[in-house]
Amino acid sequence: MTTKQNTVEDIKRIAKEENVRFLRLMFTDIMGTIKNVEVPVSQLDKVLSNKMMFDGSSIEGFVRIEESDMYLYPDVSTWMIFPWESDHGKVARLICDIYNPSGAPFAGDPRGNLKRALADMEELGFTSFNLGPEPEFFLFKLDDDGKITTDLNDRGGYFDFAPTDLGENCRRDIVLELESLGFEVEASHHEVAPGQHEIDFKYTDVVEACDNIQTFKLVVKTIARKHGLHATFMPKPLYGINGSGMHCNMSLFKGNENVFFDENGPMQLSQTAYHFLGGLLKHARAYTAVCNPTVNSYKRLVPGYEAPVYVAWSGRNRSPLVRVPESRGLSTRLELRSVDPSANPYLTMATLLQAGLDGIRNEIEPPKAVDRNIYVMNEEERKEAQIHDLPSTLHNAIKELRKDDIMVNALGEHIFVNFVEAKRMEWAAFRQTVSEWEREQYLELY
Repeated sequence: MTTKQNTVEDIKRIAKEENVRFLRLMFTDIMGTIKNVEVPVSQLDKVLSNKMMFDGSSIEGFVRIEESDMYLYPDVSTWMIFPWESDHGKVARLICDIYNPSGAPFAGDPRGNLKRALADMEELGFTSFNLGPEPEFFLFKLDDDGKITTDLNDRGGYFDFAPTDLGENCRRDIVLELESLGFEVEASHHEVAPGQHEIDFKYTDVVEACDNIQTFKLVVKTIARKHGLHATFMPKPLYGINGSGMHCNMSLFKGNENVFFDENGPMQLSQTAYHFLGGLLKHARAYTAVCNPTVNSYKRLVPGYEAPVYVAWSGRNRSPLVRVPESRGLSTRLELRSVDPSANPYLTMATLLQAGLDGIRNEIEPPKAVDRNIYVMNEEERKEAQIHDLPSTLHNAIKELRKDDIMVNALGEHIFVNFVEAKRMEWAAFRQTVSEWEREQYLELY
């Protein structure tokens, strides 16, 4: 995105010239939900001098009520004026980091936690960790009262076009809106399932990429509603069709050099890339809880719907967890295919980066690439190839997370404790719920 040049003086000038009347100070809670404090533009000086306070006790997983005062430190590079007009003047946003009254970064801030992981990366001599995300979503119709239905807006399939793809106009408007905000959109198309869409934007530094994911979700939902549709990033909203993923394309750089690329290496990958890959595979069962953080996430991670189920990697094969796309040079990257769009992007990338750095520090060698279709291999063949299953439920994923000290440290104690407790309660509530499937199966039979 094209916002990096802004200074405090630029923001004050632009706010005046563009008749900005309100400021949205945005941040993300531990569950990945976008939060914001909206203030009138008259508070701009106070905002830009890091003096804007809010009640952290009202945000899930932040702090107790007796220690509730928190400060919003805006990142001036994230200044953006929303293109949709308001009757009361324009609205601009700034994405903020959360700080304690003492002036120290707040340990429960997911964005700040990702920056902590980047500091570890820099200690190893790398300058940037880049992410190219591929978020998918579904479009459902709204009824006459504006309530969400489960009626899809089309019957399209992968790369279909109008008239089959009735979401095309909505998707096109989303792309235009994103481009007006400075996104570099690389591709936009209908996905495999009816009503499912994907918009890919160019890779960038990981913090900016995570900011972009959160902004993307906001734009998609806003534009969809203007078309009488509801956009959802729920991983598996419907039985019997593909769920939504958010493949993460990752690369490490030193200056302008992509350190995953080695012209003379096997598959033109460097030793650093192989060690990073080794770390990704070693910690996969633990970080699944963060990358697939809902009960519903595990309805997507099943055989038959293109989502990965096994911990393995390949150059071309699309059934393993990690794939190496064919592009080389600056575009050399590792693509993790398990992540879904319900994940908190900041926490996801902190865990993935720390998994990869553990691989680099300890020179972890990945097992051999798997170029067969893993879904047709039997259990013994998988065992021989060192292929393990991903966790099958949120409960099992949380158990794996608890056992992995590297992943626990990647979240930090505050986030880990609050995340696990929230997910324990979510699983308990799910276990106690009696579903329609159970009634259909057992009510008459027993």
